[in-house]
Amino acid sequence: MILDSAIKAQLEQYLQLLENDVLLKVSASTDKVSRNMTALLEEISAMSSLITLEYAQLERTPSFSVNRPGQDTGVVFAGIPLGHEFTSLVLALLQVSGRAPKVEQNVIDQIQSIQGSYHFDSYISLSCQNCPEVVQGLNLMSILNPNITHTMIDGAVYKAEVESKDIMAVPTVFLNGESFGSGRMTLEELLAKLGSAPDASEFANKDPFDVLVVGGGPAGASAAIYAARKGIRTGIVAERFGGQVMDTLSIENFISVKKTDGPKFAASLEEHVKEYDIDVMNLQRAKKLEKKELFELELENGAVLKGKTIILSTGARWRNIGVPGEEEFKNKGVAYCPHCDGPLFAGKDVAVIGGGNSGVEAAIDLAGVVNHVTVLEYNSELKADSVLQDRLRSLPNATIITNARTQEITGTEKVNGISYLDLQTGNLNHIELAGVFVQIGLVPNTDWLGDLVERTQHGEIVIDQRGATNVPGVFGAGDCTNIPYKQIIISMGSGATASLSAFDHLIRSKVPVLV
Repeated sequence: MILDSAIKAQLEQYLQLLENDVLLKVSASTDKVSRNMTALLEEISAMSSLITLEYAQLERTPSFSVNRPGQDTGVVFAGIPLGHEFTSLVLALLQVSGRAPKVEQNVIDQIQSIQGSYHFDSYISLSCQNCPEVVQGLNLMSILNPNITHTMIDGAVYKAEVESKDIMAVPTVFLNGESFGSGRMTLEELLAKLGSAPDASEFANKDPFDVLVVGGGPAGASAAIYAARKGIRTGIVAERFGGQVMDTLSIENFISVKKTDGPKFAASLEEHVKEYDIDVMNLQRAKKLEKKELFELELENGAVLKGKTIILSTGARWRNIGVPGEEEFKNKGVAYCPHCDGPLFAGKDVAVIGGGNSGVEAAIDLAGVVNHVTVLEYNSELKADSVLQDRLRSLPNATIITNARTQEITGTEKVNGISYLDLQTGNLNHIELAGVFVQIGLVPNTDWLGDLVERTQHGEIVIDQRGATNVPGVFGAGDCTNIPYKQIIISMGSGATASLSAFDHLIRSKVPVLV
């Protein structure tokens, strides 16, 4: 039996939602993965009279496809979709059966209007929390549009294929045999890369907002909800709804929720926001903010949105080390997510740059997968919590190097080593390795603001206890500001504070509120 009793009971409940017959075509051999895949599919087919199992010869063995009887949908799993991908399998079964997907109708219309022939291959790891969204998005596109097909490929099963394509990060997507993209991509982002996305004309006639929130992470979502609950016109512009929390593997310190992961948390945020009359403008990057009669926010697509008050909640991103080779070898050995990309370096030597909590945690995780991990720390000692340091030092395949300033990440077509300066001796040293994981903290997403609002030397927006900036009517919240602790729960609180302050500003100023 592949599924444990708890998961099996949960799956049986989901399978009761099937609306029509589903045909599973399995291409299997005598290898272990094939045997386990067949056992899993036999378990699933035995749970519902609507599911039929048929043996066939597909492009890859082992693999299986999820179809309607008499109609191939183009949804293929080359690997066993357990771990983070189990939800992808469940959704494929439901949606192929005719169950309506939980996406906006305009997104469905975009998918169905795509012309041409598109075959996607997504290379994933079952331990990657970023991969399921890509897999589920491409599966849905295949189900809704007969011109689109998609194969999910487990890199651990098809190692030779991964190495032949020099894939060193997941998810990595190929379209019609050519590189299409890598990293987490929402369904809307996938459509945008195909050229199916809103343009500036869709924003041309929007009325001014009472509160316009820039940024769709925890702080932005909280700010938008608090504003909408006041009954005022609220909009939220997000480059990626959910923000950096989408890249968080495990969340265990959000009070009242014992444990969740970033994507689930972000989905809950978006679902909550959509309960209110909030104009959500996703996949839109802010370019410039000006104070005129009202505040005017220019987007990268050329559109201009107006707001009576602005809440800046643009969050932060991973800080780059900024040395030669980092940009050149990104996704070719340079990585930022040990949970996602670590399995691709199984049995190889890697380095982690950064000795804080995130760096040491990354090294501990990687040590269970790779041959050897070296931690490089600029300072004379690690900054991580002592319990983490003790755990790292106990590992036989981990080395710690302090007083090390990274000089260059070397390679040809992919990473082959790292050079660092020993700050004590002045010697330049080189380590041969296959991967470098950068874990040196965050940088606020505020470069686009220019000199409009006061920022610290690190780029953080300066706010007071009410979330107000030095510009009346402009407020800040979350990791893009100078609040002392960068935590989800603190960001959400600061979003609420900024929103209440914006409302207070509206009712006390001469600008009328648009109800």
